Amino acid sequence: MDERDAHRVSLRGWGGVAAMAAAVACALVAVFTVLLPLSHTASGDGSTGLGSGGVADGVQAKAKDCSPTVKGREPERSLDPKGDQNGEAVKAIKSRGYLSVGVDQNSYRWGYRDPNKGLDKDGSPEERTSELEGFDIDLAHEIAGEILGDPGAIRFRAIPTNQRIPAIKSGQVDMVVRTMTISCDRLDDVDFSTAYFQTGQQVLAPRASDITGYDKSLAGKRVCTAKGSTAETALGDGRDEKHEIPRSTDITTTVPNQLDCLVRLQLGEVDAVVTDGALAASQAAQDPTVQLKGEPFTTEYYGVAMKKGADDLVRRVNQVLEDYRSGGKNSGWQKSYDKWLEADLGPSSGPPAPKYK
Repeated sequence: MDERDAHRVSLRGWGGVAAMAAAVACALVAVFTVLLPLSHTASGDGSTGLGSGGVADGVQAKAKDCSPTVKGREPERSLDPKGDQNGEAVKAIKSRGYLSVGVDQNSYRWGYRDPNKGLDKDGSPEERTSELEGFDIDLAHEIAGEILGDPGAIRFRAIPTNQRIPAIKSGQVDMVVRTMTISCDRLDDVDFSTAYFQTGQQVLAPRASDITGYDKSLAGKRVCTAKGSTAETALGDGRDEKHEIPRSTDITTTVPNQLDCLVRLQLGEVDAVVTDGALAASQAAQDPTVQLKGEPFTTEYYGVAMKKGADDLVRRVNQVLEDYRSGGKNSGWQKSYDKWLEADLGPSSGPPAPKYK
């Protein structure tokens, strides 16, 4: 996946945002999973109960000693799985009997509900529950299976983009598996696993638009990003610090959930969206009236985010990822990629190699 024809987008979606919104509104909870709303304060019922995470036996990269462009200081470096994997955090999960995971339920191919499931005459009762599915959901089940011996021992919480870190810090979830980019700034608040996916920021706009990408064609255009996303940071730096795009680019529109940007684009309230190219491709697959413009202008990596100090859990997840990546074309990672992402992103050369401290 180091080099992918990122602008190649299949138009084989299942009906667009309206269909997805309807699915989310009426879908039933799957038999073995429970989707819980995210509350804004930690509660005793359903919280992870991890406390402070205990005394760390390793130190994750911090923003002050982190630089994405300096070898040995990259934010995607994480703890080696060879250390303790059965400390306080993992024991709490085992005692509780389920893994609590923050996810997205609106990102096509990553974490979503397919309203077509079970509607055909051969559809099974299980399919009619329209359970969460996608690339991130597969990984979450894999982690639950490795820690608890049952991939279904998991409870999902739907989390807006701007609530991912608060949900982890407050103990409402054990981890977030939600197309979350590993960044130096975020390492001040949470710890990450090694990278499980490589992507980059890219521009999404209507096919008929004169926007050509992350360039001077954004002059005077209204661009939407998700609040708290790396896209928001990249746009601000690119306009105000690096002068990569015109000062007249309007970047004031931010939304809680990234999918809300696509809705605003469809309503004509903005001219373009900037988000991870992997997410943008899935949105273009839903809506054939929009397309990726230009090439990615950053290189970023998704990781599983966890509470700071939960080193045993970080190491355990890194071991899960080691196993998930292994096997080449027969690996769990590759099978999930082929199922969910290949149609929109093209063939993959495999997952990013792990980097350890």
